[in-house]
Amino acid sequence: MRPVLEVSGLSTHFFTRAGVVKAVEDVSFALNAGEILGLVGESGSGKSMTGYSIMGLIDPPGKVVAGSIRLKGEELIGYDEARWQKIRGNRIAMIFQDPMMTLNPVLRIDTQMLEAVLAHHDVPREEALRRSREAMVKVGIPSPDERLLAYPHQFSGGMRQRVAIAIALLNKPDVIIADEPTTALDVTIQGQILFEMQKLCRESGTALIWITHDLSVIAGLADKVAVMYAGRIVETGTVDEVLDCSRHPYTRGLMCSVPACNPRGQPLKQIPGMTPSLLSLGAECAFRERCARATAQCDTMPAIGQDAHAVRCHHPLGAPT
Repeated sequence: MRPVLEVSGLSTHFFTRAGVVKAVEDVSFALNAGEILGLVGESGSGKSMTGYSIMGLIDPPGKVVAGSIRLKGEELIGYDEARWQKIRGNRIAMIFQDPMMTLNPVLRIDTQMLEAVLAHHDVPREEALRRSREAMVKVGIPSPDERLLAYPHQFSGGMRQRVAIAIALLNKPDVIIADEPTTALDVTIQGQILFEMQKLCRESGTALIWITHDLSVIAGLADKVAVMYAGRIVETGTVDEVLDCSRHPYTRGLMCSVPACNPRGQPLKQIPGMTPSLLSLGAECAFRERCARATAQCDTMPAIGQDAHAVRCHHPLGAPT
């Protein structure tokens, strides 16, 4: 079965006065229908820029300088804005962290949802309204007819995010990219949205990329995990392989920094040092200065392995003790 989305060797750079910022470097992964990929890493690791690159939302001074993005075999790199407008919101959709980046505060919800349908499909207004109502029900919004006539400010934060998800689902896209959409929500609402997204992916066959820094979210949601550090994927595999038997020192450090993984009463384990500036990345491993296993061999950046559970490290870890 051919993957729905194939990203290969993707590199996105920003050309600034201070130098070239390598926001995304040599990122590769594949996603099948109905599959959920968790893209994990700390702030500034390149997760969101990977999502924006796939959506064709990189503008000067940024540019996709290398790589391939294939949607059901169709190469997207090199498309002009007119062709991207036919794909965004139709075949690939994105859910942002702040729902107000999706919603216009001065327009009613029905106006915005109808526009999202009619921009891509030549259907009667009644059919577009039916699809909008159906999408609202799918994400658990009660009284959809009443809610469609409301304005965004009349919704709570959780409900606004549900509306943003409903808009992403309207045209039954092949791929949805969710950029930390539940970070600002309380745990109960977060759990409900995660359950609904997982269910929708299974039922509709839509592939989902869930961008987050929260490992506990990924543990219960994703099928596969890709861990990013300094613009590169450093470890990838199934959620059980990566979280239960992490092999890259950075991934193991993330796991050990979770409070639940530490003995009661003991200081919280931390990864020493700071993330390197993306302006000053050299030929060496980007994690070298923070890694206890670093040797002279780490003066060169290792290639990521080709196994199902792949790691970008000269000295990968074994099973956790």
